[in-house]
Amino acid sequence: MTERFAIYFAPAATSNLWERAATWLGRDAADGDLFDGPVAGIDRDRLLNLTQSANRYGFHATLKAPMALAEDSDEALLRAALTNFAARHRPIALGRLKLASLHGFLALVLDGDNEALQDFAAHVVEDFDPFRAPMTVKDRAARARGLSERQLELLDAYGYPYVFEEFRFHMTLTDRLSDDDAAEIAAAAATWFGPALEEPVVLDRLSLFVETEAGKPFRRAGDFKLEGVI
Repeated sequence: MTERFAIYFAPAATSNLWERAATWLGRDAADGDLFDGPVAGIDRDRLLNLTQSANRYGFHATLKAPMALAEDSDEALLRAALTNFAARHRPIALGRLKLASLHGFLALVLDGDNEALQDFAAHVVEDFDPFRAPMTVKDRAARARGLSERQLELLDAYGYPYVFEEFRFHMTLTDRLSDDDAAEIAAAAATWFGPALEEPVVLDRLSLFVETEAGKPFRRAGDFKLEGVI
């Protein structure tokens, strides 16, 4: 059994945004609760079918993509490093998020650029890369499809192509939607998330998510509040 660990941003598990996202996806990654019933007029079975991957990974924004740990690392060492990192870095104001379609995936994104966030995300990638086990040949082949030359360089260096200048903050709400579904699901999401999107978001923590076995749902295993001055 090979666990994978991911370093994400997720809002507080008691926040309006987290609770609405968990209900939308049908699963709360923090406590494991599952949700029934329609959301904003969308039947639950249909919504679950359109959010299978998003449901499995849990509501989040990726900072350090899921990784198996290197042979000389373990969860305790990773948690200690997260504690130390969080103690050095201060929260980052993200402002209000907005709904957008990213190549057919519905997501919450920033309303504008945020240089402080880009710099912070780069630090997360670099500081925690020593914990990452090397990619297998099979994984590399699967992840390399459709990437640019620069993205391939980043994949080989950091195990993930969307880092540094390729990083775009987003919190995925659906899998790739067909043209027939896109408008209706986007309208439902606007209704459902509207109240939460009135509230500005602060990236005030790193959240450790864990996949205990390949294909299993990720669970939110710990939060590390940012309390530093850099």
